Amino acid sequence: MKSSFKDIVNSEKTVLVDFFGTWCGPCQALMPILKDVKDTVGDAVKIVKIDIDKNNELAVKYQVRSVPTMILFVDGKPKWRQSGVLQKNDILNVIQTHSNVTV
Repeated sequence: MKSSFKDIVNSEKTVLVDFFGTWCGPCQALMPILKDVKDTVGDAVKIVKIDIDKNNELAVKYQVRSVPTMILFVDGKPKWRQSGVLQKNDILNVIQTHSNVTV
């Protein structure tokens, strides 16, 4: 995945990346929230999950020190990041604030 990560975030679409660990309780709690976000935004936003244990180089590159960490990429550049669990409406607000996506 790491060789194509650059292609994924350089998409014309806004991309929300969730850095997670399979062993992480809060990461598990975030999964259904991100599914609800995806159901709301549809194809307007890509949501990508990156397992930090399988993609350690990416986690280091983006300075992910705790999980879950979400990074919002717009035009291939990180525009927002936060560690921890957010609720659906908070994530939708972040997407709308930092991109041209209307939700």
